Amino acid sequence: MPIPLVNSIASWFLKKRFHQIELFLKYPNEVQDELLLSLIDFAKNTEFGKQYDFASIKDYKTFTERVPIKNYDSWIDIIQRSRKGENNLFWPTPIKWFAKSSGTTRAKSKFIPVSQESLEHCHYAASKDLLCMYLNNNEDSQLFTGKSLRLGGSKELYKENGTAFGDLSAILIDNMPFWAEFSSTPSNRVSLMSDWEYKMQAIVDETINENVTSLAGVPSWMLVLLNNVLETTGKENLHDVWPNLEVYFHGGVSFTPYVNQYKKILPKKDFKYYEIYNASEGFFAIQDQNDSNDLLLMLDYGVFYEFIPMETYEQSDEHAIPLSDVKLNKNYAIIITTNAGLWRYKIGDTVRFTSLNPYRIRISGRTKHHINVFGEELIIENAENALKKVCKRTHAEIVDFTAAPIFMEGKEKGAHEWLIEFKTPPKDIHYFNELFDNALKALNSDYEAKRYNNITLNKPKINIARKHLFYDWLKTNNKLGGQHKIPRLSNSRNYIEELLKLNV
Repeated sequence: MPIPLVNSIASWFLKKRFHQIELFLKYPNEVQDELLLSLIDFAKNTEFGKQYDFASIKDYKTFTERVPIKNYDSWIDIIQRSRKGENNLFWPTPIKWFAKSSGTTRAKSKFIPVSQESLEHCHYAASKDLLCMYLNNNEDSQLFTGKSLRLGGSKELYKENGTAFGDLSAILIDNMPFWAEFSSTPSNRVSLMSDWEYKMQAIVDETINENVTSLAGVPSWMLVLLNNVLETTGKENLHDVWPNLEVYFHGGVSFTPYVNQYKKILPKKDFKYYEIYNASEGFFAIQDQNDSNDLLLMLDYGVFYEFIPMETYEQSDEHAIPLSDVKLNKNYAIIITTNAGLWRYKIGDTVRFTSLNPYRIRISGRTKHHINVFGEELIIENAENALKKVCKRTHAEIVDFTAAPIFMEGKEKGAHEWLIEFKTPPKDIHYFNELFDNALKALNSDYEAKRYNNITLNKPKINIARKHLFYDWLKTNNKLGGQHKIPRLSNSRNYIEELLKLNV
């Protein structure tokens, strides 16, 4: 199909879709309220719907009074029944797919239901919207002259009891329209390979001779792939491999620790970065402006949002609020109700709002991945911004990191212990640590207060990780692949102790 015709079709779709987007931009709370009532009505005859008498719920207030907020552990039993082929439990249409992700207290792995509705009206709709927004902001784009290099999960789809489970990316690739493969690379055969190490080289071999115009995938794993591309081709930067490469669509983990490394291998000043916020449970937000760190919350994908202020999260006074009640620059845990039958579900992510008209967010971390042993409320966003600032000052580059508390013993104060793998280490790790400590103080007043005169916390302790430590740890735990992430911060020492034992 000629490129001008493709652009014309995209332009037509864009204009049509923008009318719908304008609707939720203009009436966000009304769109969300209407969506909630339609989800409730659609599921009123399910087992879950009958249990909470969905048929008589006519407003948000009644919904919150009747339906409890739950995490995955509370859903395990009913999801297990669904995986065994039982239908109409929490969603009226059959659930054929389950996205497998890292586990919880009660389960080694989570199996998140993916309905036909969530595939079409959430995940695939968001992919189209992402392209629309990008093209709208970049009218001279040549995106459709080439292919998108996608880096998905490393698991195959496993059939079980008439249902299937695997990485979300594998489910999406397995169900995408046949024509979509023509605009993507590598082939589905390579994308769905289960041996991650073999697959990485197979992707390199299959893509280096393609005309790649965009990249899509998790920053940490994409960086490994792109460095392999440069190693295989002997080229200095990726523009020498793919001259028409113009944008990287990224999500899954924060881009902050990797920015400088990407700019080195993608040196063109007009190269674009677009962030997305998607998860196994749904696709939630899209960067809708060039050169922005803010993501537009998408309100018509079949996902109803609620938010718990983090100061009450899992406390006796925990309470959720609707979108209409959120405030700027406050840290919230997200609660979702979805068109795959998750009702008031804690997904474990935290965000803060940077704009209320329209509703734009930044991902601030995970509800479990923070350190608050000493009242310091250190979140991932603080850590990553501090590391970015200090790396710039010291010309260091980071591959990965994790941190945990050093608990008080006797008269000894507490502290934070960091394990950092550097691509380019700082010349003086003690100076790096001093700058890092000061950067954390500047970003987090609670941390600063606990560090004042070493009243509660001593200076951070930084261990330098050997090369490939985090990769080897993931491999040992059978977690190689685009969907797996290093736990950045933890209130326990479980992760860091395992890593320190391997750091020899």
